[in-house]
Amino acid sequence: MSLLTATPPQPVVTEREARQVAEAARERDWRKPSFAKELFLGRFRLDLIHPHPMPPDEDSRRGEQFLARLRDFCETKIDSALIEREARIPDEVINGLKELGALGMKIDIKYGGLGLTQVYYNRALALVGSANPALGALLSAHQSIGVPQPLKIFGTQEQKDAFLPRLARTDISAFLLTEPDVGSDPARLATTAVPDGDDYVLDGVKLWTTNGVVADLLVVMARVPKSEGHKGGITAFVVEADSEGITVENRNAFMGLRGLENGVTRFHRVRVPAANRIGPEGAGLKIALTTLNTGRLSLPAMCVGAGKWCLKIAREWSAAREQWGKPVAHHEAVGAKISFIAATTFALEAVLDLSSQMADEDRNDIRIEAALAKLYGSEMACLMADELVQIRGGRGFETADSLAARGERAVPAEQLLRDLRINRIFEGSTEIMHLLIAREAVDAHLSVAGDLIDPDKSLSDKARAGANAGVFYAKWLPKLVAGPGQLPRAYGDFHPAGHLDLSGHLRYVERASRKLARSTFYAMSRWQGRMETKQGFLGRIVDIGAELFAMSAACVRAELLRSSGDHGREAYQLADVFCRQSRIRVEELFGRLWSNTDDLDRKVVKGVLAGAYTWLEEGVVDPSGEGPWIADATPGPSERENLHRPIR
Repeated sequence: MSLLTATPPQPVVTEREARQVAEAARERDWRKPSFAKELFLGRFRLDLIHPHPMPPDEDSRRGEQFLARLRDFCETKIDSALIEREARIPDEVINGLKELGALGMKIDIKYGGLGLTQVYYNRALALVGSANPALGALLSAHQSIGVPQPLKIFGTQEQKDAFLPRLARTDISAFLLTEPDVGSDPARLATTAVPDGDDYVLDGVKLWTTNGVVADLLVVMARVPKSEGHKGGITAFVVEADSEGITVENRNAFMGLRGLENGVTRFHRVRVPAANRIGPEGAGLKIALTTLNTGRLSLPAMCVGAGKWCLKIAREWSAAREQWGKPVAHHEAVGAKISFIAATTFALEAVLDLSSQMADEDRNDIRIEAALAKLYGSEMACLMADELVQIRGGRGFETADSLAARGERAVPAEQLLRDLRINRIFEGSTEIMHLLIAREAVDAHLSVAGDLIDPDKSLSDKARAGANAGVFYAKWLPKLVAGPGQLPRAYGDFHPAGHLDLSGHLRYVERASRKLARSTFYAMSRWQGRMETKQGFLGRIVDIGAELFAMSAACVRAELLRSSGDHGREAYQLADVFCRQSRIRVEELFGRLWSNTDDLDRKVVKGVLAGAYTWLEEGVVDPSGEGPWIADATPGPSERENLHRPIR
């Protein structure tokens, strides 16, 4: 049987092999400082984020000019209710965005793009996403994880010259990694790219291809078999979406983001020139992860936009709606929700702008900061939208069309809740983000003591690791005992005359950072090699770090606004309230590190999977119908109509 016609088997990998693939793809070196990394190590490096970095005046001028044009377009050309009803973005809207240059917001001017900074790109996404989240997702998928970003970092000059001008003005791109049976475990990737002369031949099926239905160019991750002259491994390719053998077999529909052009794409003997390979063979996962380091910031940008809208609607509605003789906002039960929305929106914007400005300056390594922004933004935005629905009561559960039909303002609160829900899954689910961030957070420990808990290491390796660990911990542990957080006047810059005192919150962050590091060390000492299985514990460690990062960013942003004379008093008030709310959550998380039901939960799960509780499922009917849990993705020619719909 020919190499090109053989059906490749689904890769079978052990848990350890899967972890090794992920570990090989991650960026190991820390060549630049990282505020969040230091925070997890018990070192509160306020100097890395304060004073708040600022964009150059020219970048701000160009960014503001584009935002003004984009706002006018959003207000006059985008009918969000129409997109929701028809589950499709009109072609003229997408073409209008092309004419504005919105496809090239992050592409350099020399290639025909706008060359916006990360800060202004995020503000543009927040603006578009508030008009319609599906449009924000389209632009984000195109530029944050689609073809432009990996080419910017890893592409050759020839590739940049060939593709970036198209992507800046006319061509939509998509990123294809996920497969029907492969999500966050890329070691099992089944799509193949077999070398054949000056080409590679792609075979396989990709699922949840955001923009894939309308894309012109694709970034495709495929496995190159190891052979003579070929290192092999998961590899990234730029693929023309109209290539022979590519079929968009389905346009998927979702509970939210109804205008999303997301599909299932099949590759059958698709020839891709070797010149379209991004980076060397085997570098695909590293390219994907590096792209996401800043690409993840696009998602919290739209979460910030959602928070701002939630606050606007909550304010207007709660002032107009009266209950028991006064506006509902003045009832404490409702007022607490409004305070949470306002304070959290302020903090999310602080986290986003700080992380984005650090990305623009490129002085700090922000891989953890961006991941925390994505994790925290997606979780908190869902909570804010849920609170808005509750504040609106029955009207929050009612659709905008139904409200309008009976003569009331068409407020799409329930749509926002549905649209935001995917953000806890997109670009790394919350559970995967917990593990990813936790791995980076304990990197310093594993770099000195990892061999001690690795069962494959020899006794001499373990002895060497023990000596190195002894030196590291002898210097590190004593520093976790005391710090500036115990000094009453530390961080005095954050207690200016006539303003609330934020210095106490920063002292709390410093103390909590050391406590977090001590807790991590104790857990590693206790569980050693089993630490990686303690996902509940690791998730809480990360959540504490996220809260401490958000508190730090909120205080720094408040001081920036005060020093610039821009709503400083109100900013200090919002930062103070947010920090007080956050501290309550942090204390609860610290308590749950050691007092939880994790062990009991594991026992119940075993019982559930063993069928011990099937009696509990009695008394209902299952409306889900027949069919396999995971669709067949065997390579081969497509038997379906091609739904690819390029927009011109």
